[in-house]
Parts: sequence; structure tokens; C-alpha cells
Amino acid sequence: MNKHTPPVYPDEPQIPILPNMLTAGNLLCGFFAILTIFEGMKFQPGTEQAFLHYQHATYLIFAACIFDLLDGRVARMCKSDGPFGREFDSIADVVSFGIAPAMLLAQAVLFNLEIPYLGWAVAVLYLLCAALRLARFNCMAAAPKKPNQSMDFVGLPVPMAAGAVVSTMYLVIDLTSNRNLIIPPVWEYIMAAVMAIVAILMMSRVIYPSFKHVNFEKRGTAMAILMAVIAICAFIFFPWIAPAFIFVCYLGYGLVVRPFLTRRMRRVIEVADDEEDMSSEG
Repeated sequence: MNKHTPPVYPDEPQIPILPNMLTAGNLLCGFFAILTIFEGMKFQPGTEQAFLHYQHATYLIFAACIFDLLDGRVARMCKSDGPFGREFDSIADVVSFGIAPAMLLAQAVLFNLEIPYLGWAVAVLYLLCAALRLARFNCMAAAPKKPNQSMDFVGLPVPMAAGAVVSTMYLVIDLTSNRNLIIPPVWEYIMAAVMAIVAILMMSRVIYPSFKHVNFEKRGTAMAILMAVIAICAFIFFPWIAPAFIFVCYLGYGLVVRPFLTRRMRRVIEVADDEEDMSSEG
């Protein structure tokens, strides 16, 4: 290069405001969840003060799930989805659905296990699988599109994985310990097993519906809106039960139910286009 020639830099990516503000909301919820967990660690394990902090961290992770649900849909509605949003979303997801749930489960459940280092191993497994799942997703999204390529997820999505493990812990606390952190040992091992299974599902080849086809112009969207309203009401009136029920139903749908459904049944349940559903029959 000629020493008088100024250096050339890559072009700055376009950064749409609205969808990336939602992604920033996701990231901030994860960050504040981690700070809340650190605050809870200042109190004795099993005390009401520690439980309240971990409960607030759980709410923040659920809020991050809502932001993550909205940002991609807003980007597609605005026709502004692109590589910047995808990378920013993955960074936010690592914090909100990788680090925060791993810390929460580790402090509330995993570090209480009697087997040394088992809790550490499960927390590390979950975090690594979440990060690897996001990296794999970005590589697949950046690859050239194949004819009739499906929009469904390969492996359990990271936000749903985080929701599943956190909401299950939330339900176990309600059912077994009168809403404090003194959980019976058998349930601590069950929670560790659930977290390990969810981690493996993130890196599996199990197909999960993305519901990216849902918009305001398609048949079935009214039913999707009705189901969303019912879900929101369930979260409000049954906050200890509804989150675990919804997240575990999604987990079980892809793992157990979906492989045995006909193409027509999948199309009805997943609000899919005829053409797209036919392309993803395998």
C-alpha cells in the first residue's frame, strides 16, 4: 500500500432503532438479573431476603424473554432485519439466557448438591451449550439460503431453554418449600437433571417451531392472539404454575409430539404456510 493512500475501512452497518431498542431491553434485563442475583448472594441461603432477590431475577429473565420475542418480529415488520441485529441479539441472549439462568440456578439449587462439583459441572454445561447454540444459529442464518428452506429452529432455542429451567425452579420452590430456598435434596438433583437435559437439547437436532410465520395477514393469527391473551392471563393469575407449564409444553412439543404429527396438523398448530410446511416435512 502506498504510504500516501489513506486506509480503507469496511462500511458501517445500518442499525434500525426500534428492533435494537427491544434487543437492548433484553440485554438490560439480563444485566439487572445478574446484579440482583449478586445482591441475593449477600444474604444467608434459604432466607426470605435471598429468596426475594432470586424471585426478582426470575421476573427479569421472563421480561428478557418478552423483549426477545418482540425484537425479531418488529424487525421483520419494519423490513429491517439484518446481520447487525442478529449479532446484537446473540450477545444479549448470552447474557440474559446463558449467564443469568446459570448463575440463578447455581446459587439457588446447584451449589447445594452434596456431590462436589456436580453443580459447577451442570452450570458450565448449560452456559457452554447456550453459547454454542447461539453461534451455530448465527452460522446457519448467515449461510446461503437453500430452496424451500424451513424457518424452524434446529435445537431448543436459548430463550425457551432459559425459560424452561428458571420456571421449573420457580414451580419447585412453590410446591416443595413454601416459597423459600430450602428445597428437598431429591428435587435439587431433579433440577440439575432438568438443566442438563435442556442444555443437551439446545445442541441437539430436534426441530422446534419458530412461529415466525405468524403475522396480521394470515388465517390462524386470531387464534394465536387468543392463545397469547390466555397465556398472559395465566401468567398474571397463576404466576407460580403457568410459566413452567407453557415452557415445558413447548419443550415437550418439539421433543415428543411434533415428530408424530401429520403435515396438516403441524400446519394448523404452528400457523404455517402451506408451501413452507410442505418444504419442512422431514
